[in-house]
Amino acid sequence: MLRVRAAAAHFVLLCLTYVSPGSCDVAGGAGSVNALPAGGGARLAPSFDAATPRNVTALVGKSAYLSCRVRNLGNRTVSWIRHRDLHILTVGGYTYTSDQRFQATHSPQTDDWTLQIKWAQQRDAGVYECQVSTQPVRSFFVTLHVVVPSARILGGPDLHVDIGSTINLTCLIQFSPEPPAYIFWYHEDEVISYDSSRGGVSVVTEKGAATTSYLLVQDATPADSGRYSCAPSNAELASVRVHVLNGERPAAMQTGSAGLSNSWRCVIALLAACALHARLLRAQLAS
Repeated sequence: MLRVRAAAAHFVLLCLTYVSPGSCDVAGGAGSVNALPAGGGARLAPSFDAATPRNVTALVGKSAYLSCRVRNLGNRTVSWIRHRDLHILTVGGYTYTSDQRFQATHSPQTDDWTLQIKWAQQRDAGVYECQVSTQPVRSFFVTLHVVVPSARILGGPDLHVDIGSTINLTCLIQFSPEPPAYIFWYHEDEVISYDSSRGGVSVVTEKGAATTSYLLVQDATPADSGRYSCAPSNAELASVRVHVLNGERPAAMQTGSAGLSNSWRCVIALLAACALHARLLRAQLAS
């Protein structure tokens, strides 16, 4: 059945090549094709640029751009087909689907034929075929991945720490084509203020392919217990519940700096030293 549908799709493409508006235009008009060389001499066969990305990742709700670079196109037509149902999306610069999120663009100065998918949804993920109307047809396949950024706080859903120790929370933001513009931390429903009278609260964020945000709360007290949430600009918030205990040692007890990298041990040690220095300075001023 799939072969029959593929053959039918190719037949329709051939028909559209000869009857679609602008099929006789020279390069430069909307949906136009390149004119043949003067004199009708020998011409090179169309070919695809091997450097064109075959895998594209798009953020859900944003536009996805699938590129197809065709050398020596001549008077052939470039079409885009959705492979899962062999649905013809575009022929030349014209859209042949009722879903107006799909649009093909081409600049006469380039060999690029780009399929734009506006407001990409997860159902748009899959293989797309860029097809040139040669005999037999030539195809270039691009796989689209539509991702939903996600955030999670390591060690959840419950963390237990000793009173007086440092609460160390790590929020990991993944599957995002670009780092979040900002990340807010909440304690219960209140945004955590780093310059509040409580003091001892700091945040360090490392942006990259995966973004990591670290929240450190020194000298934990029972008042620091409760739900902590990490809310990046491009993902749903993630939460954990922190329990500050006085002497109890449950199995889920967070062990201070255990499991931290050497660099983070240094950060915590430096913060502790700064806090101790501040206490000594206040004591000297009071005496």
